Amino acid sequence: MSDDAHLQVVRGTPDDVELAALVAGILAATSSTPAPDLAAPASAWADRRRQLRPQPAPAPGADAWRWSLRG
Repeated sequence: MSDDAHLQVVRGTPDDVELAALVAGILAATSSTPAPDLAAPASAWADRRRQLRPQPAPAPGADAWRWSLRG
């Protein structure tokens, strides 16, 4: 951040802790490092693609009944 950056309080009387929190928030918002991805990888059991028919669909035959409820 450059030395000529200015911050002006236009309303209220913030104390030192409130100003420090504001400056820390502004610096965090303008930082160039991306935030870490906190999303956990999805479980294979939660993957909805498991419920779809395999591609290509199985040919009619002795095991076709196994896929009859998945259509």
